[in-house]
Amino acid sequence: MHNSDQLSTGRVPAILVLADGRTFRGFGFGATGSNLGEAVFTTAMTGYQETMTDPSYHRQIVVAAAPQIGNTGWNTEDNENAADKIWVAGLVIRDLSHTVSNWRASSSLAAEMEKQGIIGISGVDTRSLVRHLRNHGSISAGIFAGDDALKPKEELVEIVKAQPSMAGADLASEVSVDKPYVIEADGDTKFTVVAYDMGIKSNTPRNFAKRGIKTVVVPANTPLAEIEQFNPDGVFISNGPGDPATADEMVAVVKDILRADLPLFGICFGNQILGRALGLNTYKMKFGHRGINIPVLDHTTNTIYITSQNHGFALEGEAGMEFDTEFGAAHVTHTCLNDGTVEGVALKNGRAFSVQYHPESAAGPHDANDLFDQFFNLLNSAK
Repeated sequence: MHNSDQLSTGRVPAILVLADGRTFRGFGFGATGSNLGEAVFTTAMTGYQETMTDPSYHRQIVVAAAPQIGNTGWNTEDNENAADKIWVAGLVIRDLSHTVSNWRASSSLAAEMEKQGIIGISGVDTRSLVRHLRNHGSISAGIFAGDDALKPKEELVEIVKAQPSMAGADLASEVSVDKPYVIEADGDTKFTVVAYDMGIKSNTPRNFAKRGIKTVVVPANTPLAEIEQFNPDGVFISNGPGDPATADEMVAVVKDILRADLPLFGICFGNQILGRALGLNTYKMKFGHRGINIPVLDHTTNTIYITSQNHGFALEGEAGMEFDTEFGAAHVTHTCLNDGTVEGVALKNGRAFSVQYHPESAAGPHDANDLFDQFFNLLNSAK
């Protein structure tokens, strides 16, 4: 559709611009103006609110593979951070539902995006776009809506290309909490866990709470000496955005935690941090894993889990690989059945373990929820 045709409809013209020069025109919703980020795609058919409020999506423009988005509106319960903030840099969809039909909805998706200054574009052939990202990899991009969408394409491409790359980006400190806060256990407190906020999702402390675990959430890179005041029974390293190769400070903290023999559990970014502490390297994936239907094999039990994931970086390694570390023998415990990517590592003695996926299942399947029970049992045996 030409610009004049778009304007005549009364809808806001918008354009998605990729750094390689590929463009997709459509209609803007939410805020107007321009937002930059890395274009990535998610295969999830549900849970767009949880995705958009996940701090792990900081500086990423999310393309929804599912064609209809917005039908459940926006509610006050499903946000995955304490500030109820939308963290995605933008949203690209095929069809925007103009009718909200969910009993919990308090507003529409477009209204909440406008309120928080987030730009969306609809009317995009997301099949073609997802295929492009899968073939060529995640790429720097920008959404331009309103007058910005009418600027020359060449000018917009240069704006997109000038933004910093996701590789080498240290983003966890940008999304982490400024000072510690506590989420009490439901009922009697059986254990206290210090959770490092690399971009923690709200449903993780909830899973701890219902198991009788009090969670003290602390900023990224907090030294071991500072968390000892909380007398933790164990430590948790959360999910988060950015390149794990930049997280030298947090890797050093995790090494101190392992030397202190504190039980440790990590997810997503926490898996990459533990892996690095154990001596493994990381790399940027071509297009990453983002969705709630990704199959993972647990090599210790030979069980297959369908998992929720969001990561663009991964640990180097192979299925079942065993290796020596300063802290004892370790092994690769999980791999992705789609492509063989490392999805979990652990010390052989069981004192530290992590997975690359999201057992808190917000949104997503509950297959991996028993990892919280595994951590509880580790705390119990350690005590």
